[in-house]
Amino acid sequence: MRNRRSTASMLVAAVLCAVCGTAPARAQQGGPPPAVLVQPAEMKPIADQSEFIGRVAAVDKVELRARVKGFLGPRKFADGDQVKKDQVLFTIEPETYQAAVDQKKAQRDAARAALANAEMQLKRAAELLRSNTGTQVTYDQRLSEQLQAKAQVEDADAQLRDAELQLSYTEIKSPIDGRVGRAAFSPGNLVSPDSGVLATVVSEHPIRVLFPVTQRELLEAKRTAGTDPAGIVVRLRLADGSVYQEKGKIDFIDVTVDAKTDGQIVRATFDNKNGVLTDGQTVRVIIEGEKVPTSVAVPQAAIAQDQSGAYLFVVNDKNVVEQKRVRTGVARDGLVAITSGLQAGERVIVQGQQRVRPGMTVNPSVAPPAASKK
Repeated sequence: MRNRRSTASMLVAAVLCAVCGTAPARAQQGGPPPAVLVQPAEMKPIADQSEFIGRVAAVDKVELRARVKGFLGPRKFADGDQVKKDQVLFTIEPETYQAAVDQKKAQRDAARAALANAEMQLKRAAELLRSNTGTQVTYDQRLSEQLQAKAQVEDADAQLRDAELQLSYTEIKSPIDGRVGRAAFSPGNLVSPDSGVLATVVSEHPIRVLFPVTQRELLEAKRTAGTDPAGIVVRLRLADGSVYQEKGKIDFIDVTVDAKTDGQIVRATFDNKNGVLTDGQTVRVIIEGEKVPTSVAVPQAAIAQDQSGAYLFVVNDKNVVEQKRVRTGVARDGLVAITSGLQAGERVIVQGQQRVRPGMTVNPSVAPPAASKK
């Protein structure tokens, strides 16, 4: 009986020893190498950028107003039309002002007739004085009458010019090429110089954008582009997040600095043939150098930070993980420029970093374009 129990105990012990002996082996063997996604570091142009809040301003902007009093006639445009310089947009009833012109013409003609008569009387008085049949007093009187008649002609001419000018104001013309806005008054309304703006005409091509820049930012932008401000490229980010297709150029920097903000107003000019930009519109202004430097670039998702700074993981030719301490530069469009610590072509882990550590063997796969941007 004792032999049976001893045999059973030996069998149990053997089984336990077998189990205990194989457990460490499995732990040492472990599972398959963790899978990670990698992407080779590439040389790419990444521009240093600065963004500012700007406002669109038309190159020319004219507010049309009535300069004489009267009832508006038929409108000569539709709201939003493109108009040409000297195109008639509004009319004010001209009859009253035409009558004033006709009256001034008649007064001018009468003054000219009186001048002609006064000149003949002066001529006769001069002949009589030379023949000693006339007196000096008579001659002086005729000379005074001739001068008065001449002054009356000049006064009549001036009044006629004023009447013609008032008549011309009954046609309200656009002084510039541009796009006309909404009309504030309908035909038949009584308007006068006190009525305010009838409509606004703006010149939208080209168009300007004004934005404030601090002294420090302005110096950095000039340093990036070189000494020539023409080396600075200006882009616009619109309200929907899209970037305006046309590039702009800085053509003016204000001559004074705002003491409260330490900023200067900078102006950039853009083509606006398609009319995307509108006077008064708010945009984000992006400034970058025209010559974009090329740098080693990796996806931003590959960069991690600790107390010692930025680092990333790479996979060597033996599929072993290595940690690289790097210095980062410009970040743009999901990419980060690496200024030191990484070479182009090295396989950078862009997904799965949480499952690896230096010295670990991994199973790398090349990240598809969509995954590399995460």
